[in-house]
Amino acid sequence: MKAEDFTAILGAEFYTGVPDSQLKALCNYLMDTYGTDEKHHIIAANEGNCTALAAGYHLATSKVPVVYMQNSGEGNIINPVASLLNEKVYGIPVIFVIGWRGEPGVHDEPQHIYQGEVTIKLLDDMNIRSFVVTKETGTDELRKVFEDFKKDLAKGLQVAFVIKKGALEYGGKVDYSNSNTMVREDIIKHILKYSGEDPIVSTTGKASRELFEARVARNEEHKYDFLTVGSMGHSSSIALGVAINRPELKIWCIDGDGAMLMHMGALAVIGSYKPANLVHILINNGAHETVGGMPTVAGGVDAVGIAKACGYPYAVSVDNFEKLDSELDKARERHELCFIEVKCSIGAREDLGRPTTTAMENKENFMNYIK
Repeated sequence: MKAEDFTAILGAEFYTGVPDSQLKALCNYLMDTYGTDEKHHIIAANEGNCTALAAGYHLATSKVPVVYMQNSGEGNIINPVASLLNEKVYGIPVIFVIGWRGEPGVHDEPQHIYQGEVTIKLLDDMNIRSFVVTKETGTDELRKVFEDFKKDLAKGLQVAFVIKKGALEYGGKVDYSNSNTMVREDIIKHILKYSGEDPIVSTTGKASRELFEARVARNEEHKYDFLTVGSMGHSSSIALGVAINRPELKIWCIDGDGAMLMHMGALAVIGSYKPANLVHILINNGAHETVGGMPTVAGGVDAVGIAKACGYPYAVSVDNFEKLDSELDKARERHELCFIEVKCSIGAREDLGRPTTTAMENKENFMNYIK
């Protein structure tokens, strides 16, 4: 089904969400049609953020908003759905559009398997009626389903469309780029020059995939790295937990801007405890690149100022490899919490692979190494 037809049936005037590869057609259509115009389309920090934004939109307009996300984001919406939207509280209608990663019977990455199994069940538990959209779903069928869903929305309930892979399509092309020159994969290679055999905790998405391949290219073992393949936004907190409990080790965290924004409160916690053995590196390309390249707001955010305000004793931003190498060298020797923002371009190799070790093997190898 064309994304244009899908949105026409929903008839909504406001969309907010966190981009997902299963919803790339929808996201590209929204970007092509609205960009990030505040009246029609806001890419938020996390899915709970989207849900609250949607509630505010309804309060101001009495209209029904749409919240889109990957099914991994269901965990972030449980609280606002249960304690804000629910008919026993404020009864706020919302249409959820959810990309179904880890669909049972369809091969996917390990972080999506269990989430895929419970996707529909979680919606049922939250009393959200759902309909699965497939490649075979036609506009007439969807229109009939939505007419029925309107009865729930009129009662202040929520409904959901769960989107299978390839169910939506969009013929338009959207260019996602920025003016930065450093490529993330090269940035990671420079980090490895200075981290040596120190443990690294890396964030969700292409950064961890590139770190894995960089180790292969250097003929190094993967035991040094904990690849946070799921739980977007939590790699810095994982790194904090490791750093606090292994103060004799230098711990490096490779973070992404979308991940940092998703749970930015972690910076305040890290800055409060100030582990002297933690180097927090933010690779900032202002984009949700792993799922398609849609923008984050991080391109216009003063990440260094935020880190300093959160208590990081040292924070700096770099935009070329000479400055990066200088800061990495100093961070290696410095005995205080460091934050290094690295301005990064958008883009990755077409043939970028995925880790060949399992998540469990990654965990066990990492734990055995830092023992």
